[in-house]
Amino acid sequence: MLDVGKQFKFLSLETQFTPLPSTQKPMKSRREFIKTIGVASASAVLPLNTIASTMANQKMIHQVYFWLHDASNTHEFLTEAVPMLGRCPTVAKFIAGTPAPTAERDVVDHSFHVACTIFFDSLEDQDAYQKEPLHLEFIEKYSSMWKTVKVYDIAI
Repeated sequence: MLDVGKQFKFLSLETQFTPLPSTQKPMKSRREFIKTIGVASASAVLPLNTIASTMANQKMIHQVYFWLHDASNTHEFLTEAVPMLGRCPTVAKFIAGTPAPTAERDVVDHSFHVACTIFFDSLEDQDAYQKEPLHLEFIEKYSSMWKTVKVYDIAI
């Protein structure tokens, strides 16, 4: 069983370390402390509505990594398939490529065949992209070429 008295024992030491201004009285009970903390916590949550409304305008990066069934199809996939994604109307910027020939290290993954990085001006633009006919056509037409796809979305 949790001993609440021990958990809040530091409250009785508060005035020993930090003198209170003459206008501020020390809290006389745990109940008063909990009430104060509750009000402070509720106040802290209120900005979440503001955060949620600004998230719709949050810029983001959508990174997609493809592992193909046949590595010999990498050039075709990179030059014919993936560019379709960059032509979607809500895409702000599009970059595609293959693993860089960097040094082998435990933290570097060179196992994918093709990756693309897509920039969006908002989460709404990215949501629209997911339903975009050109994006859906890309999936329908080329999904048989990949064995695995991984997506990393980053808010910026």
